[in-house]
Amino acid sequence: MSLPKFTYLAPDSLEEACQLLANHQGTIKIKAGGTDLMVRLAQHALKPAYLMALGKIPGLAEVSYTPTAGLKLGAMALLAEVVNNPAIQEHYPMLARAANATATVQIRNMGTVMGNVCNASPSADNIPSLMVHGASIKTISANGEREIPLSEFFLGPGRTALESGEIATAILVPPLPASSGVSYQKISRRSKVDIAAVNVAAMLQLDADGTCQQARICLGAVGPTPLQATKTAAFLQGKALHSETIEEAGELAAGEASPISDVRASKEYRKLMVAVLTKRALSEACHLATGTKS
Repeated sequence: MSLPKFTYLAPDSLEEACQLLANHQGTIKIKAGGTDLMVRLAQHALKPAYLMALGKIPGLAEVSYTPTAGLKLGAMALLAEVVNNPAIQEHYPMLARAANATATVQIRNMGTVMGNVCNASPSADNIPSLMVHGASIKTISANGEREIPLSEFFLGPGRTALESGEIATAILVPPLPASSGVSYQKISRRSKVDIAAVNVAAMLQLDADGTCQQARICLGAVGPTPLQATKTAAFLQGKALHSETIEEAGELAAGEASPISDVRASKEYRKLMVAVLTKRALSEACHLATGTKS
């Protein structure tokens, strides 16, 4: 594998990293796990003068959970760690499912959830489930810290709201409200080793009668960015989640998708799969919210 020449930087602190980023704006790339970045370097699609790795900075691999604050995933938290973390498995099982659906064991042992998010692929496995959980991205720069809602983070394929000089340090995931459930669904040509042709996540909060109090739906690989199906979510608000409602919601979600045809699927197939996966996701989320088996 032939890589372009670059200077490798390995800062020991966030302060040093921010200074390096400020000094080399426009000529520096940040490396977390590197599973996407190294491929692009090998393809000579990127030719940075500097490559800054975050692995030596203390605290960035932290995964922590409290019932009040929720989940904090450091920028260097590996996909494999998210799959196997007991607190995530108990309180955010669809984050573990999405991480486990990402590529292969080898990639999950090196790649990070943050890298998967910041790569900003519309088909990324981890984005839809984080989106319906209401996650946000914590950043730091020479100007200080800020928090960006994930719903405002994606500007286009490969483009995010991160500013030059800014480092994404953690993903913050709030606790789920009571009587709620989340589901993540994916379909691809070659099972888990392939990029999603379509993926869908749904969150439902139901009252004691099974009426929808809150809904979030995110569609992946059917638009230039992960797409929030806001019309479908609004349709579900105040309705009982019976089979007819779920059927209609699936068709509405398909109408909100704007897929293209490419090597992984045709736009017509993707529309059909949005309806199918949305119905599956809503059914599972409904069962999880009510504590019944799907």
